[in-house]
Amino acid sequence: MNNSSLRPIRLLVVDNHEIFRIGLRESLSKHADMSIVGEASNGNDALAQAKLLTPDVILMNISMPVMDGVQTSQELKKLNLSSRIIILTNNTSGDIVFSAIKSGAMGYLLKDIAAEELAQYIRKVNQGEPAFTPSIALEALSIIATPGEPKHVESHPLTPREVEILQLVAEGKGNKTIATELTVSEATVSTHMNNILTKLHLSNRVQATLYALRKGLSTLT
Repeated sequence: MNNSSLRPIRLLVVDNHEIFRIGLRESLSKHADMSIVGEASNGNDALAQAKLLTPDVILMNISMPVMDGVQTSQELKKLNLSSRIIILTNNTSGDIVFSAIKSGAMGYLLKDIAAEELAQYIRKVNQGEPAFTPSIALEALSIIATPGEPKHVESHPLTPREVEILQLVAEGKGNKTIATELTVSEATVSTHMNNILTKLHLSNRVQATLYALRKGLSTLT
């Protein structure tokens, strides 16, 4: 059992609508393994709270005054905090979705998601696993596939083992699960994962998952 399982997942909720923050607080506080440690109504507030509280997961509404959520996510990434970001939104525009992913968000979910499903996604992201709905993933893929995107990977620089690990990552599996499945150490999986991201010029597991989907190494079903 690791330390993260001994204490609740510490959450920061960021949304410009108080009623939505209240709803999240009420629904998520029912879970013994989660604790709302802070709330913010805008990007600047979110940055201040994140630096002060260093939450495990930040739930952020990307629909705050145009692109504020994406910009805040980018600024949080610059702080090199350990906090992982889940974007909650009604906006499924492909370019905005992809901007959010590039900004370092680990999850991108629609705001009408069921409370229990959201809790499951929070647990996944807290373990370092990407979380986004299939329809949103398809929107992002359509942007990635456009001619304007640089293609660094046509020569397929990955080793067979790295491809195997990438496929498992795309299935939403964390390093511990992958290590068990492949009978190797978590440190070995972590090393392979770092090599994958470096070779493909990617910055996180979400981008790696989208790469795997685009290359046909994994599917959404």
